[in-house]
Amino acid sequence: MSFPRITIDPAICTGKPCIRGLRFPVARLLALLVAGESRERVLAGYPYLEPEDIDEALRCGAFLADDETLELAR
Repeated sequence: MSFPRITIDPAICTGKPCIRGLRFPVARLLALLVAGESRERVLAGYPYLEPEDIDEALRCGAFLADDETLELAR
């Protein structure tokens, strides 16, 4: 699966996945949403983000979560 709005560049945020080459990590965007921020509030607070960035970050997060197997401690 490809995510054209998600970029990985070792020179930007130490290679963490970012939105469109901006210094805005996908993890930060997802953390804002998980913390209860609405899409509208995120877009108002970060005017350089676009609604499609949020959609793609969510798709990317879901893809990565589904791709990894975690062993739970008992």
